Amino acid sequence: VQLQASGGGLVQAGGSLKLSCAASGSTGTNYIMGWYRQAPGKQRELVASISSGGTIKYADSVKGRFTISRDNPKHTVYLVMNSLRPEDTAVYYCNTKRTVTPVYDYWGQGTLVTVSS
Repeated sequence: VQLQASGGGLVQAGGSLKLSCAASGSTGTNYIMGWYRQAPGKQRELVASISSGGTIKYADSVKGRFTISRDNPKHTVYLVMNSLRPEDTAVYYCNTKRTVTPVYDYWGQGTLVTVSS
């Protein structure tokens, strides 16, 4: 499975960005897609994830500001980020994982999101 992410960039505080990530290859069914981020000097953390069935998880810090969605036929996950803050600045990574056989866990290349104050 390969992941191709796009949509990062530079935005002013209060602005919006939309990230996209398309999976290709043998994804199978019943897999989770999500976004993680890693800021300089910090550990990678979950931003949001969504299962094939639509179960969604958000980090507390982005609830009410970010919205994750997916297009199952296109194997694509989206992250709409509104009301961006300087503390949202990080490299954002797309992830897909399957927790039942066949188990897998794949990462896309990171996309940089920079929020200026």
